[in-house]
Amino acid sequence: MSLSAPDAKIFPCTQSRDLAEKIAKAYGQPLGKIITSTYSDGEFQPSFEESIRGSRVFIIGSTMPSSENLMEMLLMLDAAKRASARHITAVLPYFGWARQDRKDKPRVPIAAKLVANLLETAGATRIITMDLHADQIQGFFERPVDHLFASTVFLPYLESLNLPNLTIASPDMGGSKRAYAYSKALDCDVVICYKQREKANVISHMELIGDVKGRNVILADDMVDTAGTLTKAADLMMERGALSVRAICTHALLSGNAYERLENSKLQELIVTDSIPPKQESSKVRILSCAELFADVMHRVHSNTSIASKFLM
Repeated sequence: MSLSAPDAKIFPCTQSRDLAEKIAKAYGQPLGKIITSTYSDGEFQPSFEESIRGSRVFIIGSTMPSSENLMEMLLMLDAAKRASARHITAVLPYFGWARQDRKDKPRVPIAAKLVANLLETAGATRIITMDLHADQIQGFFERPVDHLFASTVFLPYLESLNLPNLTIASPDMGGSKRAYAYSKALDCDVVICYKQREKANVISHMELIGDVKGRNVILADDMVDTAGTLTKAADLMMERGALSVRAICTHALLSGNAYERLENSKLQELIVTDSIPPKQESSKVRILSCAELFADVMHRVHSNTSIASKFLM
């Protein structure tokens, strides 16, 4: 009897099936068989239609709202645990609920910690995710977390643009570390936007720290939701003399009237990954796939080899 480890098996959550298919193709094997039954009241039940006993299982699914996406991931983790999978890795291209990573006022939840607890209780023995909203969320888990950076996807594209007088910009103070990392990799300057919010998704005031006159600017952020910050920052920079403004954002939530804002803004291009399925097409949105990155890391995890080379910043 062979004692070698069985092949890994890859399963998709419904919301991330397209990306899961790309990852499985890059990995070199088909997706596993799974069906989801739905009751008339909306309750649903995923079912693995092949044996996973003793296997390393990768379950791929971003957990952006609605909460059904998170619930599906939890149910699949629980099913894999009860089916005696040996290793159960939750592959979360986008880790949802991460903006609630601390108590910023009294009587509010820390949702990111709650979700971490739920994933581990459901059965995840490892987490693979990309560009968390806050790096310290890794510490919310008691299981290993492979926190990947979309810089491995974005940098080759940015270098291919061959933009002269390049400047990296952060749309807020919290993203200054990310902007500095990109500027170091691209050997260019950094500017920072300072913003004040009236309430969630509503900006009351924005100022620019630094000079962008005669510069081609790249705004760098981990996610874009309503696109209010990005478009306001782009318009401000063009008013201050920038030659062009582009943005790189790992996770394209693009909710509300985000697409309309993008089309009406002076932002030349929004470059995102496919960690979240696009809601519609836009001439200003360029999607770069993160499938090769995840497939490579999954191979390395399965073969117990280092993934250090994937951390460009």
